[in-house]
Order: sequence, then structure tokens, then C-alpha cells
Amino acid sequence: MESLGFVETKGYVPAFAVADAMAKAANVEIVKKVWVGAGLVTIVVKGEVGAIRMAVDAGAAAANQMNSLEGCLTVARPTEELMEMIQG
Repeated sequence: MESLGFVETKGYVPAFAVADAMAKAANVEIVKKVWVGAGLVTIVVKGEVGAIRMAVDAGAAAANQMNSLEGCLTVARPTEELMEMIQG
């Protein structure tokens, strides 16, 4: 079952560290990076529920090492509307 994972950081460089950690930690696909504004960047990944949880944990740990974690979220079995909004 497809799931989504989000990790938001303060800064561009920490966002790349998060994306790298997430991709290396589990079999997930990076969907996009979102420039939120005010220096905030969100990395969005998709994959199986267990892989997403593992990737989000790894991404949050990488952001914490750089003191830049703003938030993280795992969405298991997102609705079609949410998937369209993310990919749209």
C-alpha cells in the first residue's frame, strides 16, 4: 500500500542531507521538494508504509544532527485527492 512521508527543515543544505538519508535508509521514491518560504524546505517521499516510517525516522535524525528539523509526518494510505495534490 502506498504511503507518503514528509520531513521539513530550516535551510537548503539540511534538506539535501534529509533527502539523501531518506533514500539510503529505505526503498522510497523522492516525489518532490517544496520551498515553503522563510528558509523552510519540505522533502516528500512515497513508498510502502514500513519503508516510509524508516525513511522519515532517518531523515528526521539527519535534520536533528544539523539542528534544522521543523517537523515530520507519515501518512499511511493517503486518499486519491491527497496524492493528486502532492503530485499535481
